[in-house]
This record gives sequence, C-alpha cells and structure tokens, in this order.
Amino acid sequence: MKDYILFDFDGTVFDTAEGITKCVQYALDKMGIEAELSELMCFAGPPLTEMFSLKYGMSESEAERATELYRERYRPIGWMECKPFDGMHDLLLKLRADGKKLAVATSKPTHLAQLILEHYNMTADFDLICGSEFDGTRGQKWEVIEYVLQRFGISPDEAIMVGDRKYDVLGAKKCGLDCIGVRFGYAEPNELEEHGAVYIAETADDLYNYLSV
Repeated sequence: MKDYILFDFDGTVFDTAEGITKCVQYALDKMGIEAELSELMCFAGPPLTEMFSLKYGMSESEAERATELYRERYRPIGWMECKPFDGMHDLLLKLRADGKKLAVATSKPTHLAQLILEHYNMTADFDLICGSEFDGTRGQKWEVIEYVLQRFGISPDEAIMVGDRKYDVLGAKKCGLDCIGVRFGYAEPNELEEHGAVYIAETADDLYNYLSV
C-alpha cells in the first residue's frame, strides 16, 4: 500500500452535513429561495460556487454572492456543527504509527479545515492540511491534490486518495492517483463505483485494513 495517503475532509474525516446544509439554507433564504435541508446534501463536499450554479442555475456572480452569504453563517456558527466520523481519529493515529504520511486534501478553505481540526485536537493527525483559499485559489479538487503532491515532493504513484464523492475520484484520476471511497460519506447510490473508486470502505476499521495491507 502507498506511504502517502490523502484524505478528503467533508464526508470522509468529518461529518459536516449539518453545518453545511444549514448554511446553504441560510444563503438561499437571503436570496429569496426556499429549500428544505434534505434537498441540500449535494452541497456536502463539492465547491460551493459550482453547486449553487448546478442546482439553482445561478450565474457566476450570483453563485459567488451565495457563497459569501453561506460564509456569513458558517464562520461564527456552522463550522462547529460537525463531528469526526466514528473511528476516524483512531484510524489516523494507527496509520501514523505505521509510518504513513497523511494529508487533508479538501475543497473547503484551508483555514476552516484547520479550525475544525484544532477544535477537536486532531491537527497533529496530519502532516499537511491543504484546501482551497477564500480568493478562489485551488477551487477544484484536482488542484488541491496536485498541491499536496508538490508539498510532499512526491510523484502520483507514491500516494492514494480517500474520499466520499465523485469529485474525489475524478480529481485523483486527473492527478494520476487511485481513490478509495468511503460508504459512510455523502455519495449517491453507486456514485463511487460508477466513477472508478478502486475500493469502497464500509467503516473506518475496514478502511484501515485496506490501507495497512
């Protein structure tokens, strides 16, 4: 198995759906759009501007405005409406003990991922924490993955991605990495299989067993 493991954040390391969906609902309400929380799970994981455009047909400027409104609630409140998935902290500690190098590779702004990890005393679980930036830098998952590889100074064949959505699989493929999917995240039925995940882990223990082979 690979010595460098890249982890998506939302839906993979942390269950952040509550905070994300409530903040999306808040932003939509400010723009005069009504939506139930159950309709907004698709926002958990992908770049926000992309999803506002895809789901609601927003222009680029409208999607950027919606994202600003989302952050209006997320920064003071939404980031705390989350928790690590069962067994994830122990999984990361065991992988570190095995000598693996671990990185967060997320579409979420780096600062927010760091904030959540610090809140749960999990910052030391990772060698690198990499995401997008508020100015739009590294807005696509493949750009984050490429940046992690550069920061580690490694080639794609030395690493593997772990994620819960097609964006993780496709971003990894674009960078030359395989991707392991996790069933406990936010993917639609068969989403991970259809886009080429090399394995689907049912639990954190299942994921460790695959990664430690």
